[in-house]
Amino acid sequence: MTDTRYLVHGVFWDAEPGEAGPSDDGDGGRPVMRLQDPDGGFTELPLDAGTRLGFKLAAAGKHCLGHHKVHGPAARDHVLCPARAHAVKGSQCERCFVVDDSRLIHDFHRGGRVPPGLRAYLLQPHWLYVATFANGASKVGTAAGPRKWKRLAEQGAVVARYVARADDGRVVRLLEDLVTRDAGLPQQIRSAAKAAALTGPAPAVELDALNSRQAGVVRELLAGVGGGGFDVMDERWLRPGLSDGVCAPAARHPYPHELSTGTHGFRIHPLSGSIALARLDGADLEFVVNLGQLKARMIELGDHCTDVPAVQESLF
Repeated sequence: MTDTRYLVHGVFWDAEPGEAGPSDDGDGGRPVMRLQDPDGGFTELPLDAGTRLGFKLAAAGKHCLGHHKVHGPAARDHVLCPARAHAVKGSQCERCFVVDDSRLIHDFHRGGRVPPGLRAYLLQPHWLYVATFANGASKVGTAAGPRKWKRLAEQGAVVARYVARADDGRVVRLLEDLVTRDAGLPQQIRSAAKAAALTGPAPAVELDALNSRQAGVVRELLAGVGGGGFDVMDERWLRPGLSDGVCAPAARHPYPHELSTGTHGFRIHPLSGSIALARLDGADLEFVVNLGQLKARMIELGDHCTDVPAVQESLF
């Protein structure tokens, strides 16, 4: 893969629990970094424990990742950006943002009009969950049936519980808004905050107890909601085994360099969502590196190394 420029589409978990894979340990999926080559083909780079990842940033700024056309519950097309344009809205150019079916999802429950394929996707069963991250920050969220497990794996939750199964995407988003309004749970936790929390995660027993209490509050709230269209649930999400090490309490250091420029190289150990614990060549310290920062950036893979910073180990 050396000497070729790749556009990073992000980190994805490509197997459900119980689905066998080359590195599957029986209790979770397998993460990959999805890379687009200059001809529009895709390569999936495994991010198994022990993988060495070396790369340099090959272009300034972010580039458009294209858009999606949704045809039904399990059918969609990923349309690459025809202009290979720079990104101006997250990871999309203006044109791809406007024609992307996915952006219409969040207004569907407020009466927004959607294409027939997206409507079919939204009319399938959806799940409502409460997820807790390494510093105790929690959120409420939704996932379509086929992405019930992957949604939480890719978000990097430490512990989570499903609190309702809704008949469709409209009902589940009404419930999500209700929980935010009446229980105070936000619908988003910033990626930077998730990464910072993993430099010193809270004990697992504390996070589990917190998540259990919050899920209980939400279930009690939902039990008093009329109108039907959903069932209150009490089901725990199964975290990927590969994430256990990064979620365990320990003192780590933030990755010392920006991923938007320069050359980088490290060996990946555990991985939670798109956030990895990494070891640098010539250093015994563990660093928390947010690989999600590479999304929509152009990289060139190779035998590169990260400069080891002068870090003073804590005495406490």
